[in-house]
Amino acid sequence: MRALICFSALLLTGSVALADPPKLAVFDFELIDTSLPGEFYGSKPEQARLERISEQLRKELADSGKFQMLDIAPVRDAARHANLQACGGCDLKLAGQLGADLEITGLVQKVSNLIINLNIYLRDVKTGNMITVASADMRGNTDESWSRTMSYLVRNRLLAPNYGKPE
Repeated sequence: MRALICFSALLLTGSVALADPPKLAVFDFELIDTSLPGEFYGSKPEQARLERISEQLRKELADSGKFQMLDIAPVRDAARHANLQACGGCDLKLAGQLGADLEITGLVQKVSNLIINLNIYLRDVKTGNMITVASADMRGNTDESWSRTMSYLVRNRLLAPNYGKPE
């Protein structure tokens, strides 16, 4: 009998360890550009950077093994035509269509070429609850500053053990 209990305990702990990681949909980052150059010339360089940091985030989270990344291609067009930060939950609906457990939206706010803020919002798709918010300011508007800021947030916020949990 005792051996049966030990074997059952091993099976249970083995099944927990083998559980699939949560399915995660990472939407493309959006931009709020209130800078003077953005007003006059548009945000062409930033659009390319938004795409790069979105892909960077997907890759770094996939490489961690903590998430099962979902392809957002089926809903990408609908997401790009919505303001995901102010659409009344359309991001959750789109993530739900993909079968996601979790979803990430992101926002870059450009005040000037020297003051830029990157924000990541992680939500539970079923409840709509915010799980965590990661935010960092960067100084300088270069590909390197955007990439380094994203890496910092992934490493020190999203993948940090105990980040967002009460101490």
